[in-house]
Amino acid sequence: MSTTISTMASTASTSASPDNHPTPAATDARAPYVWIALGLLSMVFHLGLIFSGLVPALVARPLHMALALPWLFLFPAHTRSQRISGTVLMVIGLACCAYMVINADALGNQYGFLENPLQMAIGLALLAVTLEMARRAIGWPLPMVALICLLYAFFGEHIPGQFGHPTVPFASTLGTLTITEGGVWGSLTGVSVNVVAIFVIMGAVLNVGEAGQGFLNIAIAAAGRLRGGAGKVAVLASALFGSISGSASANAASIGSVTMPTMVRLGYPKALAGAVEAVASSGGQIMPPLMGAGAFVMVELTGTPYTQIMGAALLPAILYFLAVWIGIDLFARRYGLRALDQEDHPRGRDVLLTMMFFLVPFGVLMQQMFIARVTPQYAACIAILVGAALLFTNIRFEFSPRLFAQRLSQAAIIAGKQISMIAAIIICASIIIGVLGMTGLGIKVTSVILAVAQSSLWPALLLTALACLLLGMEVPTTAAYVICVAVAGPALSSLGIDLLLAHLFVFWFALLSTITPPVCGTVFITAGIVGENWLKVAASAMRLGIGLYIIPLAMIANPQVIQLASHPIPALFAFVRIGVGLWGLSYAFISGRGVGMRLLAGAMGLVMCFGWMWVR
Repeated sequence: MSTTISTMASTASTSASPDNHPTPAATDARAPYVWIALGLLSMVFHLGLIFSGLVPALVARPLHMALALPWLFLFPAHTRSQRISGTVLMVIGLACCAYMVINADALGNQYGFLENPLQMAIGLALLAVTLEMARRAIGWPLPMVALICLLYAFFGEHIPGQFGHPTVPFASTLGTLTITEGGVWGSLTGVSVNVVAIFVIMGAVLNVGEAGQGFLNIAIAAAGRLRGGAGKVAVLASALFGSISGSASANAASIGSVTMPTMVRLGYPKALAGAVEAVASSGGQIMPPLMGAGAFVMVELTGTPYTQIMGAALLPAILYFLAVWIGIDLFARRYGLRALDQEDHPRGRDVLLTMMFFLVPFGVLMQQMFIARVTPQYAACIAILVGAALLFTNIRFEFSPRLFAQRLSQAAIIAGKQISMIAAIIICASIIIGVLGMTGLGIKVTSVILAVAQSSLWPALLLTALACLLLGMEVPTTAAYVICVAVAGPALSSLGIDLLLAHLFVFWFALLSTITPPVCGTVFITAGIVGENWLKVAASAMRLGIGLYIIPLAMIANPQVIQLASHPIPALFAFVRIGVGLWGLSYAFISGRGVGMRLLAGAMGLVMCFGWMWVR
């Protein structure tokens, strides 16, 4: 099993998108050279932006979009009509981006007002291309929300009452959204250009080398001999792999292709095997150091340094995987699940050697961020260069330029696809954020939430959680987080919740759709691999993943748990208390013991997790 993970990881990474939605197509190192060249160009461009210093936003961000257009309009095109329409839309988008880059200085001096019919046409075309990018990337829901926001921005002045907005000239509204940093070229797009793309490249470079195999080897060495060992290996491997991929679907497809067949062979029911991998994979977006695109968006929205967000997210992420581990152990007791067979264990030498292939780049990343104190994206660039150098060699330390070329080609394809996917999501979400800001709609929705909740914390939390779940069913995690936090975040902050805590709460609940029916993308992937009905997998996943439902609320009741850096003792005390509570709740939902014992354990778990919160 350990000898196949690197191939599985690199192959599956090309077929899975950020968050919880698979991409339309897959490829590998045999892809046409034009896509390899485009992927390399994207990697060089984004790395060059970091090393070259400041580049004007109205230059860097349109170029970022231009590099994403071919991947979104031509790469997934299978039919002749798709290729024709994709080519037309790509050319229109490239022309719009080129106009922005060439005229960046002049447009900056117009302060968001379009001066002539050509600029009006370019602005409308840019919005249309942006919506279609997102539709082709992830389907209709997100661009539909953005379209409704655009209609509100242009015609909301005719709505009577408090939900209308003052009259604004059409040219000014359209210009604000298309030629300033208040719409498609807003700060969220800047995060996609300068931060997210860099860490996507880092993940791609590590995944195509020996690091992927190293993750699984370490997991097997640490947990393979324990009861229910295959499931616990999946938890550790998914935590390690997810820490660099930040993608639930990529995690499930790659690690799960190896761990789930092994679990079934060792006696795991298929539904449980699929659930273990779905729940473990979903934690990749909350596990430092990378945490997916959402964490970098959080940096921009909260103004909190990335290292501080990492510190705040660490203990809750460990609690999540601890809850999954406890659940697997309880299931193992219930079903008599044994450890991994001895032949599935890697040799100690292989564990140590493969471990170095990700410890070295990770060590460089941490050293640069915490000792050299450079920005996270600059630290990631240095780690990428180190990781790229390791692509020349294998576990036997055989130097091979041909191997390097093959791996770099794979990394280019993976990075090009994932950067374009995230760009489509974030640029489209930027339209929504821009409209909420310029029309005051966000404030109005916040006031409605407070009114419905009667300014009470508990109802406001439940309303926010429900909104996150509903949005997460239809759009990727990052988009659901951005939209929800824009309208519900201020409401939570006004009720006394710390800004970063409110954002973490929303982000965690935006993840619910990865395992919660009816739209649970990660469950769909694991159910397909393991060959089981997805509803059975989802039912087991919801019990195993109870931490995803409980921990965000427990963070509100125990805010010290995110204060590890500033108040370590109270943070660790809260960590232990919540951990005990999660054990009690897992026992109540999973253990096959008597009803009375389970009810007692569940009640104890609620008290340990929430304490006084229920009376607020």
